Amino acid sequence: MYISKKRIQLPVWGLLLFVFGCQDSEMQIDDTYVFYQPAHFPEATYTLENNPVTEKGFLLGEKLFNDPILSRDGSVACSNCHQQGTAFADSQQHPLSKGVEDREGIRNAPSLANLAFLPEFFWDGGVTHLDFVPLNAIETEFEMDETIENVIVKLNKSETYRALFKDVFDMDEVTSPYMLHALSQFMVMMISDNSRYDQYLQGEEVLSSEELAGMELFESKCEGCHAGVLQSDFSYRNNGLDAMPLDSGRNRITENSQDWGKFRVPSLRNVELTSPYMHDGRFETLEEVLKHYNSGVQIYETLDPSLKSGISISDDERAKIISFLKTLTDRDFTRDPKFFIH
Repeated sequence: MYISKKRIQLPVWGLLLFVFGCQDSEMQIDDTYVFYQPAHFPEATYTLENNPVTEKGFLLGEKLFNDPILSRDGSVACSNCHQQGTAFADSQQHPLSKGVEDREGIRNAPSLANLAFLPEFFWDGGVTHLDFVPLNAIETEFEMDETIENVIVKLNKSETYRALFKDVFDMDEVTSPYMLHALSQFMVMMISDNSRYDQYLQGEEVLSSEELAGMELFESKCEGCHAGVLQSDFSYRNNGLDAMPLDSGRNRITENSQDWGKFRVPSLRNVELTSPYMHDGRFETLEEVLKHYNSGVQIYETLDPSLKSGISISDDERAKIISFLKTLTDRDFTRDPKFFIH
């Protein structure tokens, strides 16, 4: 079961109870732990029919997400690199995210918002289903440096976790598919859909003249890649960071030379909060990002054709675009108490 912002979907018995048995105008339906489909979003891509969100499943996933037991030495949890205050991006302000023994990774950890609606994951699109996303972090040597087999051994040694998995999934022992299901139940609820921009789209908010001018400029100069309500077309592009890209990007997955140096176009939702920017975190500010597109684009054979002459952005236009980008910040999401550690 899930709910939409426009309507509540109830099983038949629930609908009958609502219509005939509960005429009390103060009756409330607690939808805190129910997945909902924002009315102005595309349909969810996550297979909810195979793993519907429940309160207990969500809370188990939240516990796992924040537990360093998933790492080899018990020092790193998922939340180390994905913190709520920065829309579940890396808030440590270092360009490359770090794992066990302070090992430096090869890319910056992106925001985890709106995962239920994405077609692929990671900067290179190496995973196509959310259930398998945590495996990468667990088993990569510069992240958690653990094996999934050993994680399951550790969880089964914990009376607390065995009891929780029994309660949530009616299982006598922890298994990897259900551990991943619990994590997904937590992550699919990371829905960011109530920024001032969202409210504007639904006729509930008025943007300033500078923000509207910035939106018009954004639509003419940036929307070719950052398209739609999710602020990305989810394509893979070389955006001219280097004349000779050292990180092969999408090529690591496809082994196609035409994908060298290409990375997934990130969503710009909550971009005000997710510094540093780019796959390697090289830019600290939005001003630096827009200056790159204006005058810093480097030519390489896989460079996106739309960037061969850069994007002309004056100082005044840059300020207006940034004003618009800040309307994409969703404080309800970054302060939602259901994501606080319970």
